[in-house]
Amino acid sequence: MPQVTLPVAPLDVEALTPDSRDPTKVNTQRQNITEKTMVLAKLLNFLGLRMYQALSSKQRTTNTLISPVSTYGSLVSLSLGASRKTASSFQGFLGLSSGTDLDDCASLVGRHNVLKTLQSINSLVEDGPKDKVTTQVWAFTRQDVQLSEDFIQGTQDFSDASFLRSVDFSTPEESEQLLNHFLEKTSGGKVKSIFKDVNSSSDFLFVSSFSLQGNWRTAFQPDKSSLQEFHVDETTTVMAPLMTHTGQYQYLNDKLRRYTVVKLSLSKWSYMLLVVPHEGASLHDIESKLLTDMSGWDQSLQEGLLELSVPKFSMSSVTDLRELLTYMGTQVEDEMLGSKAEFSQLSNNKLFTIDKAVNTVLFEMSEDGAEPQDTTQDAGIPLKLSINRPFFFAVIEGDSNAILILGKITNPTL
Repeated sequence: MPQVTLPVAPLDVEALTPDSRDPTKVNTQRQNITEKTMVLAKLLNFLGLRMYQALSSKQRTTNTLISPVSTYGSLVSLSLGASRKTASSFQGFLGLSSGTDLDDCASLVGRHNVLKTLQSINSLVEDGPKDKVTTQVWAFTRQDVQLSEDFIQGTQDFSDASFLRSVDFSTPEESEQLLNHFLEKTSGGKVKSIFKDVNSSSDFLFVSSFSLQGNWRTAFQPDKSSLQEFHVDETTTVMAPLMTHTGQYQYLNDKLRRYTVVKLSLSKWSYMLLVVPHEGASLHDIESKLLTDMSGWDQSLQEGLLELSVPKFSMSSVTDLRELLTYMGTQVEDEMLGSKAEFSQLSNNKLFTIDKAVNTVLFEMSEDGAEPQDTTQDAGIPLKLSINRPFFFAVIEGDSNAILILGKITNPTL
């Protein structure tokens, strides 16, 4: 079947409305969690953990934040424009190739369904007005190009809002300013100063944004929130605001592996696993065993009374997908987005390159809990647990078990 391409509206900083959508193709129903959703969640979790490990190993002394569900969706979207050989590299990397549990997802129709499923996983998180997950996609192409209908539909399957625009790259500094201004305006100020190296020969720039703004299901005690010492490493201490709550928590104190895991409810459907190494133990050791250890945490948790102190969560990150793939192996990057990659199905121009692909994540938790704190009188003496040294965390959608966010905080003041 010949490829269908469609014209792209020129970039206008006064026209901030997202691309219009065909209402017959918009998935407004809360999808039931199917077996296929669970299999997809396992795939993106496995890949997400590998990506996190690769990224974190390059960011030893800084905080790390990545969204497996969003990064996976970005790569599936880009695969819709890949030529057969490059698409095959994407599918192998994403676990969608033939011979797997999701071999029917390797087709174009299958990949559209994958994107819709990812978006429905995101929609499961929202629990009332205070929890908000937003996915946005931007694609900028040069002026004389039309984009494939498949790719355009893919950006809509995977997002709450998409913005596909054509840009005059002949004056790079001017277009860079224009692009950054447009991104900031259309993201409500969440996506800033992404482009720093636009040049006149640019073909295609891609940005996806994942934002999770929520609130703790149980309120922390305002009178117990205070500046406390956070031990960045053996010789460095910073003062950071820590919030405290005393109540019943599910947790695991693993003396053999030397770490503590605590489960925090975020909404009706989602929760956070927070993992802190015991004193003298290494966060890197925990990270290196995530692929084997993490799946067993949930079953090993036991309920108990904790006085828990945690830093405030307000983080953002910008991940260059080409850099991330390079961290996972130069051949991986070469074949998917680099020198060997071909995107003949992305536009009406067969010689078309993806100059930049960026994934941004914003994660903010409000201190105003959705429910009043538990009554703890006569409940016994709580075990004190202060998250006052570098720790790992994961945000998980509870129905599908899909990992929405992975991160570490080595210094809460950064």
